[in-house]
Amino acid sequence: MYRNILLCYDGTEAGRNALKEGAELASSMGAHTHLLAILRSSGIDLAAELPGPSHLHDDQQAAVRILREGVDWLKSHRLDAQGQLVFGDPVGHIATCARTLGVDLIVVGHRHRSRLARWLREDEDAALMEQAPCSILVAIGSAAVVKS
Repeated sequence: MYRNILLCYDGTEAGRNALKEGAELASSMGAHTHLLAILRSSGIDLAAELPGPSHLHDDQQAAVRILREGVDWLKSHRLDAQGQLVFGDPVGHIATCARTLGVDLIVVGHRHRSRLARWLREDEDAALMEQAPCSILVAIGSAAVVKS
């Protein structure tokens, strides 16, 4: 039985699948939920790549909005959830967060990708399985609309 679940949410359809399935599982098991939102680039990386600071601010606001949306949705479904926003490598952050929080299940969404995209991301998927300190549930399928 799972008691402590980490939900990885990015506001996409795949993230909504993970949120919905993870919430259903947490609810049925009475598990505590943690929500992790990850912005792939750090503020320094974004500032170097983008023409002005407004893009960095917009990306950060969007990430905070996604995190808030997920936490609010969980709370509206009677789950007490803590949220965390991090910047950088998703695999490293998911594994580190899972260890730090002592979770016994990580829930991630699956995105259907082209053959090239799968090849380019294959190492990332394998790395998560290698680094994860616990079981991983990959949510696949249609999600109910998750809106706060």
